Amino acid sequence: MTQEQLKFNPNPLVAFLGKSKSEFTKQDILKIIEEFNIEMINFRYMADDGKLHTLNFVIQSLAHADEVLTSGERVDGSSLFPYIEAGNSDLYVIPRFRTAFLDPFTEVPTLDLLCSFYTKDGEPFEMAPEHTLQKAARAFREATGGMEFEVMGELEYYVIAPKEEDYMAEDQHGYHVSMPYCKFEEYRTEAMRMIAAAGGEIKYGHSEVGNFTNGDLMYEQNEIEFLPTHLEDAADQLVIAKWMMRELGYKYGITVTFAPKITVGKAGSGMHVHTRVSLDGKNMYVGENGLSEVALKTMAGILSLAGSLTAFGNTNPTSYFRLVPHQEAPTNICWGDRNRSAMVRVPLGWSKGSGNMMAHANPLEKKEAVDFSYKQTIELRTPDGSANVYLLLAGMTVAARHGFEMENAVQYAKDRYVSVNIFEHEEILAKLDVLPDSCAASADLLERDRTVYEQDGIFAPALIDGILKELRSFNDRTLRTEIGKDPEKTLALVERFIHCG
Repeated sequence: MTQEQLKFNPNPLVAFLGKSKSEFTKQDILKIIEEFNIEMINFRYMADDGKLHTLNFVIQSLAHADEVLTSGERVDGSSLFPYIEAGNSDLYVIPRFRTAFLDPFTEVPTLDLLCSFYTKDGEPFEMAPEHTLQKAARAFREATGGMEFEVMGELEYYVIAPKEEDYMAEDQHGYHVSMPYCKFEEYRTEAMRMIAAAGGEIKYGHSEVGNFTNGDLMYEQNEIEFLPTHLEDAADQLVIAKWMMRELGYKYGITVTFAPKITVGKAGSGMHVHTRVSLDGKNMYVGENGLSEVALKTMAGILSLAGSLTAFGNTNPTSYFRLVPHQEAPTNICWGDRNRSAMVRVPLGWSKGSGNMMAHANPLEKKEAVDFSYKQTIELRTPDGSANVYLLLAGMTVAARHGFEMENAVQYAKDRYVSVNIFEHEEILAKLDVLPDSCAASADLLERDRTVYEQDGIFAPALIDGILKELRSFNDRTLRTEIGKDPEKTLALVERFIHCG
């Protein structure tokens, strides 16, 4: 990290230590405790439900803080993971120092750290979400000669609050509107500042399409989007961001929800994930004349496992009320350039001559042939906020690696390219495979593909068994057909899963 990056870094711990968070050590954490007069430490860790759980410590001395940071603490694993038997359920939680951040919500100075799980023998807990992601990242590097699979997420969410009468955005036309038509821009920007101070690498935030009223309530959709980064950092910042946004919403007296669907006929919320493969700092998605073979192989893997990936990224019945035609959510397995009807989208990129746009808009500036190829990503539009972020990204990483192992990967991807709105071309639509329409159907596809995810011990078989059991417990195979057009029954379902993920 350069001196300039340190100077402008919004994370006060990075600025204080003068090093990137990836370099934080235990001694650095103890320095932070002294410098910031920290009185409490919070351990936070991801459980089976996809939410952060918390363990609080009052610091009694630096020696006590050192002990807590070194030994961690034990927790009841059977209360966090349903596939652990209560008779042998103890796990250790050990903090990851690079995740440390100052808690913005407490009056008492408090330091928070994300944790990893370990067994009684001091070994990583094989079924832990964060360890599953670590294994997937390592396997991808080994299979590709050292390439890194990088990602970034888009957090779409709704704010639900008492209705106001003035300056209401037009129904389903809230995209990028400004205050006063966007009522919760101040909430959004405050959340962004908090997330950035905790180490989140944010690209931007804006209001989204969804905007409507129902009775005495108004529903406003917004989005916060991140920058591509290392897999584990990307997952960490997403789960911290979701926790912070809910906590801040609670302080504001509003409901913040990442639920996939709110009601019939209105825009749902996704958690699109952009991917990038790099080697020695170079974006491997960009070839001489467009997308490279690396990009096509990566897409081939994701397309081939798209159905079973929903088991990690679309985990409750309301997920499949979002994945319906004509609502800017994918239903068919295909990809396209700048095409929002496709499941995988290659967003508009920047060519080497893109600096000329800046000179055209600003005549006093010189034309610059700047290489912006590092900005090119490929976007998976299927996932939503119900996902356990670590397991979703682990599944995507496995799928990307699978693309490098497929004999016909490049042609497989080319055969699934579309250049039109597929919903306006029935002949194209008829040729494309369809995503599952329920948790039950998703479970069937995961069971079909489980050997790919279990390869090299990445997803533990017991973890896959647990996911299958959970998905099938909803008994929703025909639910979308039965109540999909009934606003009252859909709303009752939404309320059940309003705080999913």
